[in-house]
Amino acid sequence: MAIPHKPMRYLLLLLLALCLAPVARAGIVDAPAANLEISLMTYGPGDIYWERFGHDALEVRDTVSGESVAFNYGVFDFDQKGFLLNFARGIMAYRMDAETTQSDIDFYAGEGRYVRRQRLALDDAQKERLRRFLLWNIRPENAGYHYDYYVDNCTTRVRDALDDALGGALSDQLRDKPGGMTFREQTVRLMSNQPLLMLGMDLGLGPYADQPMTAWKEAFLPMTLEAELRNVRIGEGGAARPLVMDEATIAPARLDPPPEQAPDLRWPLLGAGLLLAIPLALPFFTRHRAARGIFAAAGTLFTVFAGVAGLFMLGLWALTLHRSAWGNFNLLAFQPLAFLMLPAIWRLRRAGRPMGRLAPRVATLSFGACVIGALLHLWPDFPQRNLPWIVFALPCWAALFASFCRRHD
Repeated sequence: MAIPHKPMRYLLLLLLALCLAPVARAGIVDAPAANLEISLMTYGPGDIYWERFGHDALEVRDTVSGESVAFNYGVFDFDQKGFLLNFARGIMAYRMDAETTQSDIDFYAGEGRYVRRQRLALDDAQKERLRRFLLWNIRPENAGYHYDYYVDNCTTRVRDALDDALGGALSDQLRDKPGGMTFREQTVRLMSNQPLLMLGMDLGLGPYADQPMTAWKEAFLPMTLEAELRNVRIGEGGAARPLVMDEATIAPARLDPPPEQAPDLRWPLLGAGLLLAIPLALPFFTRHRAARGIFAAAGTLFTVFAGVAGLFMLGLWALTLHRSAWGNFNLLAFQPLAFLMLPAIWRLRRAGRPMGRLAPRVATLSFGACVIGALLHLWPDFPQRNLPWIVFALPCWAALFASFCRRHD
């Protein structure tokens, strides 16, 4: 065969390059589904409070070009207009985002958080369905959503996308499977490295956080979803196979892991309540000036805390969309009426005896409400697990009731 003239050879090479260019640029967007790998990326808990629940992403990798992109649903912007006010009201604007997998790995590994990859055994049709959905979802007009801590977060979105690609196989196997913990227990467990924030969140959570859980609901956590996928099988009959083909730890954890179980707050809070009740009961036993001063300090501390906590819980219930805080039975123990005790507390300090009838009535009402709160726990189906806060407040209200209702000569 004759060798083409040089200009003709250059033209043929150019045409060949143009023909091969789409192949060279092929990646996750246009690669054949057979070339794709789908994996769940799980990133362990971090140190900052919003990192304590971990994070995850769906990785789409083109095995031919090597392009690998991690799609996640955890992006929010502190600088967006009205962010803090909307956050307080429960209107949290989050959006979907995508990064190269390696950039995500470098970021989370750099924070000392573990990074694990679970490669999933999706068939070509399932891969194609998932890819189409993710590429649709990443468009600016589709990427935003209203975040909810427990039912619509970065992990439930990943879970739901996977379930859709699998034709409901994930939900079929997890919806009737009992969960291990409640929303409250998971929250307290994961926040236990920051005790004050943990206590504040536990105080503010209402009955919604104590509802019976299924594995599907509990998969609001990245670590739980990761664990549950290990037991999921897809396909039918003899063709059934594990969903997780293999998994690997890409980066080990360098941070202390959360405890396996939620701490039991009943005894610590009962102890704190009993200690605080001692100075609150001093006027019942003595009129000594020093004792009255100690009583005034302790009484101010407790009633201000009870009043502020009551306003906080009422605000969450009446003014926000934080439904996990609605209907909080802790209002039986902590309510704004406590502020009405303050003038009487300081009059008792100066005069040695209570004046007026308002403070004794508030003390009686609050003590009675707290007793009711304790008795409600005798009902097996009582919806809120708030006994730690009841046993903290009960000794304090009992002491104030005794101090203000005592008859003096």
